[in-house]
Amino acid sequence: MADGNLSNQICQCTVGVVGICGNGLVCVVITKIHFMHTITNAFIFNQAVIDFFGSLLILLSSLIPIPDPIPSGVGGVLLCHVWVSKYFIWAIFTTSTFNLVALTLERYLAIVFPFKYPTLATRRNVTIALLCVWVSAFLFVTYNIFLRNLDNGKCLQRSVKHPKILGVATVSVIYMVPVIVMLIVYVHISVVLTKGAERVGPAPSAAAISGGGGAVDNQRESLMRARRNTFKTLLIVFISFTVCWTPNCIIFTLFSLGYEVDFSSTIYLITVAMVSLNSCVNPFIYAIKYKQFRKALKIMFGRPNQSDESSY
Repeated sequence: MADGNLSNQICQCTVGVVGICGNGLVCVVITKIHFMHTITNAFIFNQAVIDFFGSLLILLSSLIPIPDPIPSGVGGVLLCHVWVSKYFIWAIFTTSTFNLVALTLERYLAIVFPFKYPTLATRRNVTIALLCVWVSAFLFVTYNIFLRNLDNGKCLQRSVKHPKILGVATVSVIYMVPVIVMLIVYVHISVVLTKGAERVGPAPSAAAISGGGGAVDNQRESLMRARRNTFKTLLIVFISFTVCWTPNCIIFTLFSLGYEVDFSSTIYLITVAMVSLNSCVNPFIYAIKYKQFRKALKIMFGRPNQSDESSY
C-alpha cells in the first residue's frame, strides 16, 4: 500500500510539474505573439490558465501533508472543509470542463453561423462567457464543502439523504452533459465542414471581387484550412478529455449507485491519475496539431521571419 501511495505521489508530482510548465508556456505564447490574440485563443488561454492552476493544486496536494490530528479552531475547520474536501481541485476540474464546452460552442458559432458570429463574439460577450465559466463551476462544487465535518481532529465525510441523486447529478453536470453537448456539436461541425467553404467563409469584399475570383477562392480555401486545423486540434482535445475522464466517472457513478468501490485499489488510482493527466496534455496537443500555435512558438524562440496569420 505504501508503494502504491508513493507511485501515486510521484505520478501526481510529475503531472503537476509538466502541467505547470506546459500550460505556462501556452499562456506566454498567446500573450506575447500578436496574431494569437483571437477569440478562439482567448478561450484556449483561459483553458491554459485553468489547467495551470489545476496542475499547481495537484502538485501542492501531493507535497503538502495533512496534519493528523487536524488542529481545532477556524484554521482546522477551513482545512477540513476546503482543502481535505479537495474543493479547489474539483472546482478547477469543473471549470476546465465548462471552458472546454464554451470553446467548443465558440467554434460552432464561427463555423456554422459565420455571418452572425462577429455580432455574437464581441469582447464583452466573450468576457461574460469566461466569467460565467469560472463562477458557475466554483458555485456548483460548493456542495463539496458541506460534505465534510471536523470531529476530534478527524475530517469525516458527512452522510447525505440522497447520495445516489447527488452522485448521478454530479457526474451528469461535470461529465455526461458536457460530453453529449460537445459530441453533438462536433458531429454537426463535421457535417458543415464537409459541405465546403461556402458555408464557413465570410462574404468576399468588393476589393476582393474586383481583384478576381481566384484571389477570393484562395482566401476561402486558406480560411477553410485554418478552421479545419483548429477544429481538428480541438476535437483531439475533446477526445483526450473523454478518455481521461471516462474511467473515473464510471467508477464514481457505480459508487453513487451503491456498488462497493475500493478507493485504494490500483485501478482506481490509475483513473485518478488519468483525470490529473488531462491538466497537462493539452499543450502537447497544441504543439503537435495546432499550426498557429507552432508558428507562434517559432517566432517566440528566434524565428521572427514568420508572417502573421489571420484570425481563425
